[in-house]
Amino acid sequence: MNTEPEIEQQEQLEEMYERRAFIIDKGQEPMRIDKWLQIRLEGATRNKIQQGIESGFLTVNGKTVKSNYKVKPGDELLLMTFINPEYTELKAENIPLNIVYEDDEVLVINKPPNMVVHPGVGNHSGTLLNGVAYHLLQQNPNLHDDELPRYGLVHRIDKNTTGLIVLAKTADAAAHLAKQFAAHTVKRKYEALVWGNIEANEGTVNAHIARHQQYRKTFTTYPDGDIGKHAITHYKVIERFNYVTLVECVLETGRTHQIRVHMKYIGHTLFNDWEYGGDKILKGTIYTKYKQFVDNCFTICPRCALHAKTLGFIHPKTNKEILFESELPQDMQQVIEKWRKYVDNKTF
Repeated sequence: MNTEPEIEQQEQLEEMYERRAFIIDKGQEPMRIDKWLQIRLEGATRNKIQQGIESGFLTVNGKTVKSNYKVKPGDELLLMTFINPEYTELKAENIPLNIVYEDDEVLVINKPPNMVVHPGVGNHSGTLLNGVAYHLLQQNPNLHDDELPRYGLVHRIDKNTTGLIVLAKTADAAAHLAKQFAAHTVKRKYEALVWGNIEANEGTVNAHIARHQQYRKTFTTYPDGDIGKHAITHYKVIERFNYVTLVECVLETGRTHQIRVHMKYIGHTLFNDWEYGGDKILKGTIYTKYKQFVDNCFTICPRCALHAKTLGFIHPKTNKEILFESELPQDMQQVIEKWRKYVDNKTF
């Protein structure tokens, strides 16, 4: 069961890369901006604040400043991103990583299922970042724990979602990538197996997303836009299997559980997504042979059938676009093939 600390930390992580705006009060005495931020950002160290400022994460009245800038009444501060204080202890662990691309600036990894991206409550080890820390220490054994670039995580994918994720290896690269994600210019395409036969070949879901009022571990849509965060998902049918459909989803925004929540909203919950009810037979008559077939599919792919297939962004150093593709993982491929054979042969 999800505990309040877990919920609180997840909510903090959701805000890691959101824009945070401040306006300096009229009665504010001149104060160094790094000190002003340290007072207001709980758990943040002066060193990490300075790293963020020097890397361009912060603007004052639309311009970047130095850490010794003194705030004045009426100053408008915009914080693009910040290092989450929960990352103060990151243990390096020898965890195999499927590295798709690496240079001095960025690291692109194809994440397997059942791997948490970052340490948190109940997940202090075995995460992607634990493995990245070990990998970086092999490259530079002189690195100290507090020098490991935890700021390199500029986006996330869920524990049971597979596919591509990019991490920055320098503070400058982190700032560059964070701005791209904030501006929604990063190219991200996912493939998902969803329940039901989607009528239209393509479409767009435009509905705000916020945490569910009753079931706090999950999220839901607020179509009227009075609650939650603006979220847009474009989808296109790849292949139909009568009871399920393989779709491509393109994110225009990047909210927590966005594809999972949006697809459920239009009546097509992701296959075997237990948090949103996809681990039940949602389409098709429930009879012995069909139920056995679906249960076998659940066994083959014991997770939400979602894969981050395409990732493209402007390289922080060369300013040229680079694009990466990853094949569907074996569990999704096997389940899709089972449905394909069913459609072709009309047998289980």
